[in-house]
Amino acid sequence: MSFDLTGRAAAVTGGARGLGQAIAVALAAAGADVTIVDRPGGPSTADTRAAVESHGRTCRIVEFDLADTDGLADLADRLWPVDILVNNAGIARLEHFNEITPRAWREIMAVNVDAVFFLSQRIAEHMIAAGRPGRIVNISSKNGLMAEAGLAHYNASKGAVELVTRSLAAELGPHRITVNAVAPGMIATPIDADFRLERGEFEAAWEERIPLAGGYGTPEDVAGAVVYLASEAARYVTGTTLVVDGGVLADQMPRHRFMPPYRNTLAD
Repeated sequence: MSFDLTGRAAAVTGGARGLGQAIAVALAAAGADVTIVDRPGGPSTADTRAAVESHGRTCRIVEFDLADTDGLADLADRLWPVDILVNNAGIARLEHFNEITPRAWREIMAVNVDAVFFLSQRIAEHMIAAGRPGRIVNISSKNGLMAEAGLAHYNASKGAVELVTRSLAAELGPHRITVNAVAPGMIATPIDADFRLERGEFEAAWEERIPLAGGYGTPEDVAGAVVYLASEAARYVTGTTLVVDGGVLADQMPRHRFMPPYRNTLAD
């Protein structure tokens, strides 16, 4: 099966930095032309554009605030035609449960859930009307599968993304549109850069928590999963979540740290 995306058009929300930037560049490297959606006055898209164009692909920039739920249909119309939609944009805040305000809750749900659903809804309708198969890839999180303290609103939003993904997969399958999610674990990105915590101790604790050697993942680790799901290699994959977390969800408690050291038995 081929991972070649030559001739495909992709749109990536939140494509100016971090995961979105890596995804946009990986899609371009696989042959797709890319449209980046990011908020007005947000991070510069110049680096992403240059990296996409270095692969000989076109890069279009569309400025839009994804919290503007009522404008998502118009945004989808501007993005069309598109073969691959990657709903990557997301926001998070670290707050105790009693510090979360209705405004903060609504803002996170608007960007992390409403934008995913309503943008997918409109793009899918365009695909169906054109008789055009397509790919929708939603960036979820390990937090959509396992809760984490201080992130109740973020956890809830990513849990919603998981079921939105499955719901759309069930309805869009007959139209040859696949809908899947990628759930990153601890990835070195700017999303939690402003969290109020003891960063050194926190990162060291997570390094010990990740089973796979190497610690934190990179945005490119996630981008590879997106390229797979966008490609013909995943043509029979829909309604699923590809977890990219170094094995965190596979290990409920890092018991190996308290066991005797590993001993090779080949010579026994």
